[in-house]
Amino acid sequence: MSCSTPKKDTVELVLDTKSALGEGAIWNPKTGELIWVNITEKILNIYNPKLKNNKEMFTGQMIGTVVPADSGKMIVALENGFYQFDSKTGSKQLIADPEADKPGNRFNDGKCDPAGRFWAGTMSKEGKQQAGALYRLDTDGSVHKMIENVTTSNGIVWSPDATKMYYIDTPTQKVVAWNYDNETGEISNPKTAIEIPGEMGYPDGMTIDADGNLWIALWGGSAVGCWNPETGELLRTVDVPAKNVTSCAFGDDDLGTLYITTATQGTSAEELEKFPHAGGVFKIRPGVKGVEAFFFKGNF
Repeated sequence: MSCSTPKKDTVELVLDTKSALGEGAIWNPKTGELIWVNITEKILNIYNPKLKNNKEMFTGQMIGTVVPADSGKMIVALENGFYQFDSKTGSKQLIADPEADKPGNRFNDGKCDPAGRFWAGTMSKEGKQQAGALYRLDTDGSVHKMIENVTTSNGIVWSPDATKMYYIDTPTQKVVAWNYDNETGEISNPKTAIEIPGEMGYPDGMTIDADGNLWIALWGGSAVGCWNPETGELLRTVDVPAKNVTSCAFGDDDLGTLYITTATQGTSAEELEKFPHAGGVFKIRPGVKGVEAFFFKGNF
């Protein structure tokens, strides 16, 4: 089934959190929970849809993204570095801070690759152009700078056959496909896979479905778009009642629910009247299924 055959077209409000900058949605199939972050308010969220309970944990720093680890803990990209985070106690342990010399930057989005390495990128807190980079945290704790001169490091996923890495630097309006070597973690030969029309908004977080199509949150676009990265074709859009849509992830037991995070940041009072649930988490059953998220395979 392709993402152009909708099953249900309207999104449903899951959590009315009014988060300033909800982001980083990822489903943990081992626990049956949606993990997501509120970047500027420094909160890691763990949502259990069966219990309808959202647990908020204060991280002490702006939190760009989070991934589950094989160890049972989580790996987070905080304002200044990679940390191991214990969601039971709230304690955190610094793994590495590759930009200790750049206090004007912070980490933003990221995910694990099929081999269990964690990729996350940085951006300027002051909006400086090309001040960030994309890093790869290996399972032994070593950090490698993979892409330089990044402005707003955002969505990242890998193709089902683990030969391509898709990556978004938001202001470029593009998804770039890199050749990816799963054995070494090396990337090469970048090519534009998708160009997002400016009138649709800015590409933000991203996930991939079982058919290999990319679902991209559209900042400023009140929607999630589904594209075929092989052809660059827009297959479908899902309207979301928030101006700034930030990330999406397939979840629930069958990976058939698309969870969507949003932000109140960058939304005027007038726009908030139009979108009173901005900053909330939404969901839709789009008629396609996702793939399981990759876990971080190291332990510190």
